[in-house]
Amino acid sequence: MMRKAIPKALFVKISLFFLAVFLVIYAALLLRPSSSTYFENAATVVTCSLRECNHKLEKGFKMKAVLEETQVVPSIRPTSNVIKLEVPSFMDKRGKRMKIGMVNMEEEDASEWRTHGEVIPIKFERVSEIFKWKDLFPEWIDEEEENDGPTCPEMPMPDFPAYESMDIIVAKLPCNYPKEGWSREVLRLQAHLVVANMAVKKGKRDWNWRTKVLMLSKCRPMLELFRCDDLVRREGDWWFYQPEMARLEQKVSLPAGSCKLALPLWGQVYDLSKIKTPAKTAKREAYVTVIHSSEAYVCGAITLAQSLLRTGTKIDLILLMDKSISENKREALAAAGWKIRFIKRIRNPKAEKNAYNEYNYSKFRLWQLTDYDKLVFIDSDIIVLRNLDILFKFPQMSASGNDVWIFNSGVMVIEPSNCTFKILMNEREHIVPYNGGDQGFLNEVFVWWHRLPRRMNFLKNFWANTSAEASVKNQLFGADPPKLYAIHYLGWKPWLCYRDYDCNWDVSNHRVYASDLAHERWWKVHDSMDEKLQRFCGLSKQRKTALNRERKKARIMGFSDRHWNINITDPRRKHLV
Repeated sequence: MMRKAIPKALFVKISLFFLAVFLVIYAALLLRPSSSTYFENAATVVTCSLRECNHKLEKGFKMKAVLEETQVVPSIRPTSNVIKLEVPSFMDKRGKRMKIGMVNMEEEDASEWRTHGEVIPIKFERVSEIFKWKDLFPEWIDEEEENDGPTCPEMPMPDFPAYESMDIIVAKLPCNYPKEGWSREVLRLQAHLVVANMAVKKGKRDWNWRTKVLMLSKCRPMLELFRCDDLVRREGDWWFYQPEMARLEQKVSLPAGSCKLALPLWGQVYDLSKIKTPAKTAKREAYVTVIHSSEAYVCGAITLAQSLLRTGTKIDLILLMDKSISENKREALAAAGWKIRFIKRIRNPKAEKNAYNEYNYSKFRLWQLTDYDKLVFIDSDIIVLRNLDILFKFPQMSASGNDVWIFNSGVMVIEPSNCTFKILMNEREHIVPYNGGDQGFLNEVFVWWHRLPRRMNFLKNFWANTSAEASVKNQLFGADPPKLYAIHYLGWKPWLCYRDYDCNWDVSNHRVYASDLAHERWWKVHDSMDEKLQRFCGLSKQRKTALNRERKKARIMGFSDRHWNINITDPRRKHLV
């Protein structure tokens, strides 16, 4: 008997079904995130410091600490002395035929893991104990590349091409808490970077372009590499992450420490055309500043907003403030360009009552701005002279160096996250900041950070206080067109001085902050503002009295620069607020 022919309508329906399935698969492959995220962030011009891409290695630059006393991690072999490594319960749902990469597990009995698949030990050279944090995070580097450019010591990594793709990376992380300096141990950073690099280079991606990482640690894995937003589950000391590969790839593409700029100088100008941006949904970004508890920085915030707008930025300007700022000041700040959001202050539990730093942890509120993907925070005692939009291409925590291995929090790149905010709040009682403030606190949370050029946040001070240093810095302060991207006004702020000269000259322990050229630069921005905004930069009677008292003391002390003898023409002297 002849088979009955398939009806035409049924044939059409079947064809449409298979076509729809094909289109869904095609769209998924086409739209999944690019694995080259750092192309949108400047990796193409960064010479990374890992072994496989250290282009300066042929010149013989390799840390002695790495060459000496190195150890190759042996294969994982159960012995009578090793500890049996129990598999967390949730792994039962992950399958039985996995390829499992094991990092730093040589002292563990991994026999139970073999029921889930093939166990592959990841071998790498351990850094020597001679290799210290200061080698990766030096106080000063040759940013201007006057001597062939800054270099980083080599951080040994596994031989990545020797390994196949893996379903999951499992690692044991060093944790010497509460030993002093535990968070800045190079071996701890190395272990994190090995895991992150293995995940990026050899981890299998799912449809959301994520891979699986499981870490054993009594300490929370480094927030700088493994975001709390990517933490899927925790069981005892096991931390199970499914990191977003685009973000993690960007991180491992950056230098291993602040021993090299994350954002190199390109002929003294940052060329945005060198950074490729893939076509995808635009991210929400904003410049942000914070004022609270006092109106002393209202003038600074107004001037900051105006200086940002003068650079031609189209990015949102967000101001976080508490209710202590009066209505007329709020209106002026809005008129200057800020979109205002009110916050509740956060007290620093380590600060004394009514101290200057009592509520400076209010800056943590930045991480609650989760309607934005990325923020560039700028202190309100800063003016911006050149466009800073390139900073949004860089990850948290990116900032300029301050002292030893500390970054300056005056300009920093932040990625809002509610779980990060909760971590900051939970750590308030435990972390004792070196300076009693938010900068010291954040440096204990984000110990691995990426160095931005100091021209992005040029501190107005003279460390050596020599004529040579003053000559170089004053040339930068006064350059027109500007060579600096932002000036950070330490000491007495310009709006708290007479406009005739920098009043830091009149205070003995403030003279290291004094620069008439930097002072003039701030007032130039002030004078370009609408007169209605300038009114909020007036002098109070109390401040005028203090200025005159300081001038008198400077005269008595006989400071040879004789700023105390300059005739004051500032009209604010007669029109007080």
